[in-house]
Amino acid sequence: IGTPGRLLDLNSRKVLDLSQFKTLVLDEFDRMLDMGFVHDVKRIIGSMDQRKQTMLFSATLDRTQKDLIGNILENPITVKVSQGNSTGDNIDQDIIKISNGEDKFKVLLNMVSSEEYDRVLLFEETKHKASRLCKKLNNAGISSDQIHGNKSQNARQRALNSFKQGEIKVLVATDVAARGIDVSDISHVINYQVPMTFDSYIHRIGRTGRAGKTGKAYTFVD
Repeated sequence: IGTPGRLLDLNSRKVLDLSQFKTLVLDEFDRMLDMGFVHDVKRIIGSMDQRKQTMLFSATLDRTQKDLIGNILENPITVKVSQGNSTGDNIDQDIIKISNGEDKFKVLLNMVSSEEYDRVLLFEETKHKASRLCKKLNNAGISSDQIHGNKSQNARQRALNSFKQGEIKVLVATDVAARGIDVSDISHVINYQVPMTFDSYIHRIGRTGRAGKTGKAYTFVD
């Protein structure tokens, strides 16, 4: 299990021999393409001389992905695990309209201070904004931590473990860092800004309402 770049690095240093593997699994395939890993994925496929099976998992599927799938797979079979609303019927979604002159952070603080907000995944646009928001929450008495690209893997794992164990109430995250989050009991997802794309929105709010449970997702609109 590894990122495309890391696998290619290990293969080039003869630490790993990709030609001996018969099955390739590409998880979060749509995000891989968004992050520019398409060439790395093609190189990995080209190195797998004995590849017999390829499985791709994605929350979304657009024309770019379909074109690439057509190039790397033969007679692919599509399996859909949900129907209807792609955002999930068990997720209560709403917007929080911020009026001119209204203190956005105070609105957020009032929300997460409620006992109803048991385990909150809070999305910010950038890692710098995530750091600032996390600091403000902690200063206001809301136990919080953060995961983003400026944090080491160990620091991100510690933050995630604290979140899972209920030691912190709010986990502030960026889109990329949140991709590996697998916590079954997230009560709320909050978008502090409107996501740039609908696909990003789907991925974000999909972190709540899992395993048959209900969840709530709120998006701040300035």
